[in-house]
Parts: sequence; C-alpha cells; structure tokens
Amino acid sequence: MSAPESMQKLAGSWTGTSRLYRPWLSPQESESVSTASVALEARGKFITIRYTWSADGQPQEGVLLLGSDTDDAAQAVWIDSWHMSDKFMICAGSISDAGLLDILGSYSAPPNPDWGWRIVIVHGEQGSFELIMYNISPEGDESLAFKNRYERLM
Repeated sequence: MSAPESMQKLAGSWTGTSRLYRPWLSPQESESVSTASVALEARGKFITIRYTWSADGQPQEGVLLLGSDTDDAAQAVWIDSWHMSDKFMICAGSISDAGLLDILGSYSAPPNPDWGWRIVIVHGEQGSFELIMYNISPEGDESLAFKNRYERLM
C-alpha cells in the first residue's frame, strides 16, 4: 500500500470555508471557517487529511486516512466529530491520474436500511482543493451534505 501519488501534492497546511447542508434542520445550510492539514504517514504509505470546522457555533473536527494498493484504487477510514459521532466509516473507491478521489462508505440508520456516504476530493487550480461529501438514501438518491474549499497557506 502507498499514498496515492496525486494526493501527495496536497501535503501541507490549508485554510478555507466549510459549508454544511442539512435540509431536515433549520437553518438548512451553514458556513464556517475551516482549516486542514495534509500529511504523509507511516513512511509515505498513507495520507491523512485532518480538518476543523464548526456547526451551530461548536468546534468540530474530522480525519480521513487514505491509502492505495493499485494506481487507481483507494481505501479510506473516515471519522468526524459531528457526522460520525463515535463511529468510523470504511470507504473504498477510485482515484484518477488527475487526482480526483471518489470513495463510498455506508452507515446504519435503524430501523431503516443503511445509507451511503460518498467522499470526493477535487484538486483545483494550483494551491486549492475541495473536500465534498454526499449523503445517499437507501433508494440511491444523492444529496450534497458537506463541502469544504481550501487554499494553501504560504
């Protein structure tokens, strides 16, 4: 296993904006300042993305641990203090040569069937990236849940 090469370019410190989308609550959208740090871990075999944000004035944080055992496959473990509470999510998916990460996990919502969760990382222009998350209903309907846009700190 090794850290996805295209993701290694993100190593460093970042600042940006976090947008939380929650159509079942009021307000349905909220925005907060967000920071992120991206680092190589375990002798370059993995990448961690640690990020902070806030919801309803309360500080939150999350961690995404990424790895890849082929050029285009990606695996991850994701935790987030607001979205996942005290659980973690295992995700799998793909990574493109251009650096687009697209992984999928799921979470239980008893007594209903499990819901899906998709995490996408998009490399923007030099010095930027987006961390985007989608909620997927048991019927397959996908809706934007969380979007962070980051600019590199100099």
